[in-house]
Amino acid sequence: MKSIYFIVAVFAIILTSCSPVQKIVVQDNFESDTLKSIWTKEKFVPGAMKIQSAHVRSGTKAVQLTLHPGDQIEEEKGTNLERAELREPKRLMAKEYEDIFYSFSLFLPSDFPIVPTRLVIAQWKQNCQSGNCHPNNPVLALRYESGVFQITLQVGPEKTVLYSQTESILNKWMDFRFNVRFSRNHDGRIKAWMNKYKIIDYKGATAYVQAFGYPDPGNFYFKLGLYRDQMDQPMTIYIDDYKKQQISKK
Repeated sequence: MKSIYFIVAVFAIILTSCSPVQKIVVQDNFESDTLKSIWTKEKFVPGAMKIQSAHVRSGTKAVQLTLHPGDQIEEEKGTNLERAELREPKRLMAKEYEDIFYSFSLFLPSDFPIVPTRLVIAQWKQNCQSGNCHPNNPVLALRYESGVFQITLQVGPEKTVLYSQTESILNKWMDFRFNVRFSRNHDGRIKAWMNKYKIIDYKGATAYVQAFGYPDPGNFYFKLGLYRDQMDQPMTIYIDDYKKQQISKK
């Protein structure tokens, strides 16, 4: 009988040692008066970002990003682009072929403009080291245009819509969770939950191949906020409860 207990105990230890572990890479609940160093300030103009308390998902504070007509970062002046985004620095980029969890909450107020203008409110970009990668679109993007919320994947010339919703997303917090494995092979994976409901379960390529100018293996950085074509109306978004976790073995 003792030998049976011993075998069971050993088997349990083996299972535990092989089970995946979620390691928190970074986390920001935006409870301090300034941004943490996990974000760069290069993707919004001075005055576009503030820590506020009027709209929060948890705690007492959250980030507010406001984009005004003409708000362009230095290298994009003269283009058709406007942005106010939080971007993670290159030292925190996700690596290809690794499993990463992201979670965050977004809030668009009731007076948010409903327009056909291209708008991305969160995105994962594959890092282009050469500066000569085409297409240069986000690999994975959350978009809101003409009152339609979509999540798209692009690893070639055309976008694939992974999720689409016409029900209004305004004036309510949206809690997102993504389990992402970026890979140019068939072992890529995207699982996504919105307000605890699974909305995406995708298997397949989730990264651009070298033919488009991207190195192998690739790196991927994450951005949250407002990225749009030029328009004459301001937009405001609120962000809270960001967490990034890496899945690894013990």
